[in-house]
Amino acid sequence: MIESDSAKNRLPFHAGYVTIIGNPNVGKSTLMNALVGQKISIVTPKPQTTRHKVLGILTGIDHQVIFLDTPGLLKPKYLLHEAMMNFAHAAIDDADLVLFMIEANHPHMGHEAEQDVAFQTLTGLKKTTYLVINKMDLIAKQDALPIIAYYSEKHSFKEIFPISALNSQGTEELLRSITKDLPEHPPYYPSDIVSEQTERFFVSEMIRGRVFEQFRDEIPYSTAVEIIEFNEREGKKDLIIAEIYVERESQKGILIGKGGRALKEIGEEARKDIEGFLDRPVFLDLHVKVREKWREKEAWLKRLGYKS
Repeated sequence: MIESDSAKNRLPFHAGYVTIIGNPNVGKSTLMNALVGQKISIVTPKPQTTRHKVLGILTGIDHQVIFLDTPGLLKPKYLLHEAMMNFAHAAIDDADLVLFMIEANHPHMGHEAEQDVAFQTLTGLKKTTYLVINKMDLIAKQDALPIIAYYSEKHSFKEIFPISALNSQGTEELLRSITKDLPEHPPYYPSDIVSEQTERFFVSEMIRGRVFEQFRDEIPYSTAVEIIEFNEREGKKDLIIAEIYVERESQKGILIGKGGRALKEIGEEARKDIEGFLDRPVFLDLHVKVREKWREKEAWLKRLGYKS
């Protein structure tokens, strides 16, 4: 059988899983959002914002890259942290390619790196791995040279990319290299899919993101969000009822605020985020409830999707 010219000229298709790992707050979610071209993972200035393994899919003419954004690697203090680390390690196991991400302005070199949980993950890692040095906009270019030299000695990285995820500097070159190094494989997902997570998941994350933005100290880390009702109503705004869980009565009072002002502000900002995401108007009804030590209880972690 003679092969047609169109078949001969067809580009090989590359598809695979790319897992982004590193310390909390190095810019993993910002990078995935920049590469996918959409806000898939919530981003706040606080560490440990990402709790799940969040999947973002980028499909092109000759490639499909499935990015896995992971929680920052740390020593667990709670059962929740253990679940977060399980997500991260499962994502590493799934990966065809690993992006190990560090900050240019806090590169963790020497003894500091040796004690680092994220750095220790590189030990024995057999996956194809890139070193991604983020936040290059915060240092002079020549200051990256000792960082590159140090990490090159410690692990056999296939490629090294100094970038700024926030400004999308160096991300095109990174993406080109990623697609080249992924295996030849048909697409795993339809071309119009950008994530496998549900609308409920994204809505709960947007609410939680606003809590992280608005509060400091322990409040954001003691908070979880559950969508109780999500109804599309013909001729009316969608109805979304969500409960925000905290661990203590004092936290509940802070989250609600005087006269309910703090909760109202969270609701207003989250509603704008949700409407922009869903591209339709919604009525968002938020409630705050106390669930003592939910971060340490297996049943609550399962209910909230942190454990299977």
